[in-house]
Amino acid sequence: MSTEYQSTTGSQAKTVAVIDGTNPRRSKAELRADAMTARTELARTLDAIEYKLNLPRQLRYRARLLNLRLYRLGEDNPAALAGIAVAAALVAGAAVWLGVKTVQDR
Repeated sequence: MSTEYQSTTGSQAKTVAVIDGTNPRRSKAELRADAMTARTELARTLDAIEYKLNLPRQLRYRARLLNLRLYRLGEDNPAALAGIAVAAALVAGAAVWLGVKTVQDR
């Protein structure tokens, strides 16, 4: 009985044939290469998990991305950037006004 398993490593895919439950004979070099590939894949996976769980790093990345997008918007369409700035100022002003009004009413 012959069974084939497909293993995906990064951008490479390889098929390993298993005949009667035993693996084909492989050289030490092939085994070392597979071990190195597995270590590299594990390191990438751990880096990705760390990146996802590191909230301060995520916030810094998002802030830089926002700055870059606003800079590009300012270069491409300064009027749109000015409109966004005016809208943000109005929202901030309204929030402050509502806060002051709420404190005065108490």
